[in-house]
Amino acid sequence: MAARNGHEGIVKLLLEQGDVNPDTQDQLYGQSPLSWAARTGHEGIVKLLLQRKDVNPNSSGSESGRTPLSWAATNGHEVIVKLLLERKDVNPNSSGSDYGRTPLSWAATNGHEAIVKLLLERKDVNPNSSGSYFGRTPLFLAAENGHEKIVKLLLERKEVNLNFPDTLYNQTPLMVAAGNGHERIVELLLGRTELNPN
Repeated sequence: MAARNGHEGIVKLLLEQGDVNPDTQDQLYGQSPLSWAARTGHEGIVKLLLQRKDVNPNSSGSESGRTPLSWAATNGHEVIVKLLLERKDVNPNSSGSDYGRTPLSWAATNGHEAIVKLLLERKDVNPNSSGSYFGRTPLFLAAENGHEKIVKLLLERKEVNLNFPDTLYNQTPLMVAAGNGHERIVELLLGRTELNPN
């Protein structure tokens, strides 16, 4: 409760107790204190918890199976994403049970450019990860939602697949950008030689 509601001083006091498990998941959502702090944007609490070796930075709750990194990326908490990515044991490709979407996928969908940039700096991030969300890649989701700068960032990665269709309507990033009237994104995609315009 203290981590979720941003009571840093109380979290500190509790962590000083020898018999407190800082990684306990709540019964309602199955989320750890780190997940709640990352989800709600409490940087100081995230920092306190990440200093502990007995805190799992990849803990996933039963509500959605999403990790602290996934929550922070979804909600645009850039500093928290940075703190989490500094831990070498954080999985940047973690996917939850809600369509199996990765942190990169959530950040691309919601237009969090700085977070997409941070994630793409990690060589182990899969820029084509689609999870089970109808095969929709981060490029597809950024193109669909008109996030031009994110599309540019993704196109800087050579391994990004421009022609990967989703499994629901068999649409490519180009098709969805054209259908939604995102002219600049269509121009960006058409400027790539490996693009199949059909």
